[in-house]
Amino acid sequence: MRYDDIARQRLYDDLARLWPLISPPEDYEEEAQFWRAALRAKLGPGRHQILELGVGGGHHLSHLVADFHATAVDLSEKMLALSKRLNPDVEYHVGDMRTVRLERTFDAVLIHDAIDYMLTVDDLRAAFATAAVHLRPGGVFLVAPDYVAETFEDDAICTQTAADDRTHLTYVEIDFDPDPTDTTIASLMISLVREDGDIKVELDRHVIGLFRRKTWLQELADAGFDVERWPTREEDDPRQRELFVCTMR
Repeated sequence: MRYDDIARQRLYDDLARLWPLISPPEDYEEEAQFWRAALRAKLGPGRHQILELGVGGGHHLSHLVADFHATAVDLSEKMLALSKRLNPDVEYHVGDMRTVRLERTFDAVLIHDAIDYMLTVDDLRAAFATAAVHLRPGGVFLVAPDYVAETFEDDAICTQTAADDRTHLTYVEIDFDPDPTDTTIASLMISLVREDGDIKVELDRHVIGLFRRKTWLQELADAGFDVERWPTREEDDPRQRELFVCTMR
């Protein structure tokens, strides 16, 4: 099978049930504490109103809902269903982070690694405009791509094994750059799934945006934000230490 023949983004559709095994909620706890600290540093105490764009299964958000009133948006209804089970008190909307308009403002807008699916500068610009239009003056926008161009490593491989009462999963992810002249990279996901006495190999491919750090900083500034780059925890993957903390002018 050719790579281009593999179906795209099955993880957010027919394979969504595997997400809690591939990336369980507990894996986000320490990172979410860092994001909470950034929100508190900028907003102060209180149960502020936050909006997460591209919430996915809600694993990152699950560690913030005890401290903030949360609203969440995602394109995938199946991923929103996972988040609703985990975070039942959150207000949910189906929508595209580039175009959704909720006609209200928040104290903070968050985009975790869902920002990776912005494939062009125009996509990135549209997502930043959505964040800006949903923020009150002085509000905070936190965004963290998986990679910037300066830190991406071609042919990076991630593997893991996990299981629950029904499913045993062995998962391999390979990130690579088929065309270094454009603003995208490719991610191939291979899942060996043992379930109900059956064994399947599931293939899934994702196209992910990759931009230079100066592009991020320029586009955020143009969208009306004062931008700070916060160093993340020392134990984090050194390729993934970009947290942009942005304050609405």
